Amino acid sequence: MSSGFSGGAPNFYNAGKSVAMNNPQFLGDPASQIAHRRLDLIGKRSLAEFQNQQQQELSLHQQQQALELYLRNVKARTFQQASPISPLSPVDFSASISPDAPSISSASSVSSARYSVPILQQRRQQPIFGVSYQNRAVKQEQGQESDKKMMNRLQELEKQLLDDNDEEETDAVSAVTHSEWSETIQSLISPSQKPISPSPTSSSSSCSSSASPPTLCPKQSISEAAAAISDRKTEVAAEILTRLSQAGNVRGTSEQRLTAYMAGALQSRLNPTRYPPPFAELYGEEHTASTQKLYEASPCFKLGLMAANLAIVEATSEEKQRLNKLHVVDFDIGHGSHYVHLIRLLSSRKGEGSPASLKITTFAEYGSEERLKTVGDWLKALANKAGVSLNFNVLSMKMTDLGPDTLGVEPEESLAVNFSFRLFRLPDESVTTENLRDELLRRVKGLSPRVVTVVEQDLNVNTAPFGARVTEAREYFGALFDSLEATMRDNPDRVRIEEGLGRKASNIVACEGRDRVERCEVFGKWRARMGMAGFNPNPLSTQLADSVRTGLNSLTRGHPGFTVREETGGICLGWMGRTLTVVSAWR
Repeated sequence: MSSGFSGGAPNFYNAGKSVAMNNPQFLGDPASQIAHRRLDLIGKRSLAEFQNQQQQELSLHQQQQALELYLRNVKARTFQQASPISPLSPVDFSASISPDAPSISSASSVSSARYSVPILQQRRQQPIFGVSYQNRAVKQEQGQESDKKMMNRLQELEKQLLDDNDEEETDAVSAVTHSEWSETIQSLISPSQKPISPSPTSSSSSCSSSASPPTLCPKQSISEAAAAISDRKTEVAAEILTRLSQAGNVRGTSEQRLTAYMAGALQSRLNPTRYPPPFAELYGEEHTASTQKLYEASPCFKLGLMAANLAIVEATSEEKQRLNKLHVVDFDIGHGSHYVHLIRLLSSRKGEGSPASLKITTFAEYGSEERLKTVGDWLKALANKAGVSLNFNVLSMKMTDLGPDTLGVEPEESLAVNFSFRLFRLPDESVTTENLRDELLRRVKGLSPRVVTVVEQDLNVNTAPFGARVTEAREYFGALFDSLEATMRDNPDRVRIEEGLGRKASNIVACEGRDRVERCEVFGKWRARMGMAGFNPNPLSTQLADSVRTGLNSLTRGHPGFTVREETGGICLGWMGRTLTVVSAWR
């Protein structure tokens, strides 16, 4: 800034009125103007030079010239925001003058009344850089301020505006726009406002992705929850189960549905008082109905029952038998729908020496007599239409009373025993010394049946420890849910079936001792148990295996996810390499 202050000015504000009119931006935001001033300023005068110049030439005319020169070097700018919070905020005085007053940007048309006493009195509570408008107005009206005090005020004003510490600023200051500076000031004086968002860059994107919560892995979380329950870390387990419950959805994808049921099973294990695990429900009508629908809808279960029928017919149709009656003992007939296939097989082979007469004996438990009587009447009507004579018997007896006489086995009958999804519900030596599972097998062996068929789920949850049991249940029911999704996605019965599977999973996970009814084993263990009971494998024919494959292609329309394979005397049916059911025959 060039010097030119050559005289005193006892009435500076009145004399500078015309200067202010031509430069209305002067009373705007001084801090903002400093940050955005033009860099073509010649330089800053030292305080000593300024004092010498004032002492030599202190006149109103020269002070006015210096002020005009300074104002011309301050870059004019407009402000669109006003804040009563801080004097640093841009201030628009035009609204205080009159409704018709022009904007600040119209510097040439601002009235001189802008700096009059009424306006100063309205803002006398807002000092700017330590000099209040009230004091200025008082000095302006009194006109008695000394030259020394005026000089000190000018020095203070220059020091505030030019700021001796600004010498280190670079050209980058001029690059800051009004919008950026205004937003920065507003963010400082108004912390509650939203901060300025950084520009999206690759680094910010990666940070945001890393800062986001990790995606929940249901399988891992289920295992972690089981481990926490085993270690009695109830709080940790409860937190994991809360997240699992949020991720699960019984109406979502197969994984979400499985997650919901597994989370419920673990909740029952963690807090059985609040979430009672199912026990009595497994013997109720609803569970029986849902299980029956599973047998009818799932290819792996339906074809397992069909393969058992084929094995029975093959074993009792050999020429050396020469028997015309077939007696099937079934310890859990359910709704009896799987015997529809057997009746049709017998009807189609009447001329091949196969039995034309069928007797079915089953056992009532837990008040199921009426239901079983209804099943028998339905099967009799169906057999009559097929030309097969059917005798249906319902017995109620203790296992210790089981024998040829109590079963009503006749000499001319070919006896077959069907264990379809029944043995796994009997407790073994791991539960009680009575070992009902092996006891029943030994008594059946004493009946000398022509064939014994076993259809079981291939699931190792009988004697496995808790953590391994949860993992096994998750993998098995996960494959089963996926297979149901592939064949009956839009079937309304799927929900009912999966509810039954949820009860099974909950009983496996949450219950122990006699309350744990679901005690499935893998085929290798069944093979060993049957051998210990005195049974020998009765290999299934290649023709039978081919019939199962043909039926599978028909039911699934050739879906590649379903598999059939033969394994050491059994036929394994599964989904995506995971075996779900195994059929075997023994004698």
